[in-house]
Amino acid sequence: MYPTDLKYTVTHEWAGIEEKTGIVTVGIGEYAVKQLSDIVFLELPAVGDKLKKGEPFGAIESVKAVFDLNSPVTGEVVEVNQALSDNLDLLQTDPYGQCWMVRIKAENQEEIQALMNAGDYEDFIKKGQGKH
Repeated sequence: MYPTDLKYTVTHEWAGIEEKTGIVTVGIGEYAVKQLSDIVFLELPAVGDKLKKGEPFGAIESVKAVFDLNSPVTGEVVEVNQALSDNLDLLQTDPYGQCWMVRIKAENQEEIQALMNAGDYEDFIKKGQGKH
């Protein structure tokens, strides 16, 4: 159900790593998008911002509430998907493709290996721990 080439956090961010460059692409998954439903605002960091694993890098707001977006790795933001902020409806149709949020140059690629794989993430959600 969830892309198997990605890793997942307990706060529903996904992360894909380019092994050669150490660049980690981050977004939020389909489960979180469905829980949020009507998304009205997205706050993303700037290129050059330093992020720490597990700490907020931005926020996403729906008509229901505002939630932090948490970084799955420690590193520096090297790219931000500004087009996504202008077209939040894309999240409903393609959360794993063109709806990435940031790309981070990871300081420690091992951090990503500590995240859940697709099967573990699916089990996490089925056990009811996936409430956003």
